[in-house]
Amino acid sequence: MNKEESVKLMTDKMAKFVGHIGKKLPDDVIAKLEELAAQETAPLPKVLYETMTKNQGLAVSLDRPSCQDTGVLQFWVKCGTNFPLINELEGLLKEAVVQATFATPLRHNSVETFDEYNTKRNVGKGTPTVFWDIVPNDDQIYSYMAGGGCTLPGKAMVLMPGAGYEGITDFVLDQMTSYGLNACPPLLVGVGVATSVETAALLSKKALMRPIGSHNENENAAKMEKLLEDGINAIGLGPQGMGGKFSVMGVNIENTARHPSTIGVAVNVGCWSHRRGHVIFDKDLNAVCDTHS
Repeated sequence: MNKEESVKLMTDKMAKFVGHIGKKLPDDVIAKLEELAAQETAPLPKVLYETMTKNQGLAVSLDRPSCQDTGVLQFWVKCGTNFPLINELEGLLKEAVVQATFATPLRHNSVETFDEYNTKRNVGKGTPTVFWDIVPNDDQIYSYMAGGGCTLPGKAMVLMPGAGYEGITDFVLDQMTSYGLNACPPLLVGVGVATSVETAALLSKKALMRPIGSHNENENAAKMEKLLEDGINAIGLGPQGMGGKFSVMGVNIENTARHPSTIGVAVNVGCWSHRRGHVIFDKDLNAVCDTHS
């Protein structure tokens, strides 16, 4: 296969992949929603979870997106320099989004800032967003649909070092009590802790790519994940913010070492319809998706 044929093959595969994650939730999200639904006893949250399940079933059977807001497409690429299409990757991902926009179909969500017009193709200046991790011999892509509601609680700031980990907790809980209601609970909450706003923000989005139920490899960070999960659940947002035992599907923390004089912290949130997928390519562009059975 020559380079042009390879680009077309991968573009077509990514377009179908994007369309698929827009219609079917990943396995871990479905399992967690079923788990939370089984633990609710009040009539209203039980009905809401039943409606969510019916909605997802209809999306698959009718071959239509599972939420009307199909978001802005974001890709997280983990790729080594030996990947045959590394130079073409950003361009073909943009073309894949255009294909998926009309084939799936996806709602037109790319509005050019300041000029205020919708491109009607889901691509524009800087969209879709492509984040890069250069990892040798590791060719994989995470795709994520960042909807408006679940993006709303996003925030990053730098705390004084004296605020400590209690300050991180206050920051996260303040965002959840202020905006969690708007983000279509139960939520997946990504928390980034680093030196500055941009490093923390990037980590908080990266945290949303992790499977539900996974834990930070640091024992203290994993403990904080559980404490934050319990604290946000105690708010009692429930499904769609209508009240219930659970506000979140989980809390994922990603962190780096930081400057001793600052604590950068950020929050990003995924809604109950957390549409993200993970696909792995080999050198022959054979693809395996391990998030969706």
